[in-house]
Amino acid sequence: MRGKAWMLTAVALTGLGLAQIRADGSSTVYPITQAVAEEFVTRNPQVRISVAFSGTGAGFQKFCRGETDVQNASRPIRKSELEACQKAGIQFIEIPVAYDALSILVNRQNTWAQCLTTAQLKSIWEPNAKVNYWKDLNPAWPNRRIVLFGAGTDSGTFDYFTEAIMGRAGSIRKDYFPSEDDNVIMRGVTGNPYAMAFVGFAYYEENKDKVKAVAIDHGKGCVLPSRETVLDGTYQPLSRPLFIYVNVKSLDRPEVQAFVDFYLSPAARRAIRSTGYVELPDEAYRIGQGLVARVGLRVFHLLPGLALVLPHGLALFRGRQELVKVHRRDTLPQAPGRSKISDSALG
Repeated sequence: MRGKAWMLTAVALTGLGLAQIRADGSSTVYPITQAVAEEFVTRNPQVRISVAFSGTGAGFQKFCRGETDVQNASRPIRKSELEACQKAGIQFIEIPVAYDALSILVNRQNTWAQCLTTAQLKSIWEPNAKVNYWKDLNPAWPNRRIVLFGAGTDSGTFDYFTEAIMGRAGSIRKDYFPSEDDNVIMRGVTGNPYAMAFVGFAYYEENKDKVKAVAIDHGKGCVLPSRETVLDGTYQPLSRPLFIYVNVKSLDRPEVQAFVDFYLSPAARRAIRSTGYVELPDEAYRIGQGLVARVGLRVFHLLPGLALVLPHGLALFRGRQELVKVHRRDTLPQAPGRSKISDSALG
């Protein structure tokens, strides 16, 4: 019954004028929210959903000013962003919606770099890197400069990649080409045989005929990004959950309530799969729907301690007295860049 609540709410919407929902944030999560929005609007043509991508960081600035209803995020909210929301009186819930496999891509003409260790990746991307040419990694490789493309500093993908590979968010060499638009990054890789980039898995899936993924060796052999390696936990350390944050006040509007509920319904799984990202276990979406329902009823307390542990130990919801995460820093995921949240985070 709960899974069809969005259909019942859709009927209620027919008496309204054109309703609008605003979403912004991560360019990585953008394709998911856009696909779900298109599917939702086909069922609810009286609703207009604007989905933009300014990057996770810039998106949180707008969200914490109350300018958007839904924030797409490729990393958990930062303490400073949380404080900004608190100062503005913005309450929210955090909902994981999919898995991503952050992918290292090269041009299809690159026949040499089939696998890189995480140590090699660090040597390429770290500040003041001494690796500038492909031959610096292997004398047999071309004596040509590695041309680097990646997410800009407002991107959650940037934060995730730098912490996962360099060990500290924001730590990166200054001479790479940054962009908040993943399509710009893809053009950079396809246009230069000596290029390398890091992007979300969906952009790799969409451009498989134009680029190649590099396998990553995190100490247990070379592993390519794929749905299977994300779910079995072998693609490390670049597997990660993706999130939406929803303004609690916005959930008072039936169109937002209906959209978020639809986002978590079985009917939206096809849209998520179409983007190339990996769906969460069904239980995760059911818990998310229950979370939204409890917010609608203003029930924020006394959920038993619960940790939903997904494949390879990734805990999406931490065990606390509350599963509902209404601007509570101690119930939000720890810093990105690790595919396994520590036991201490589970409380």
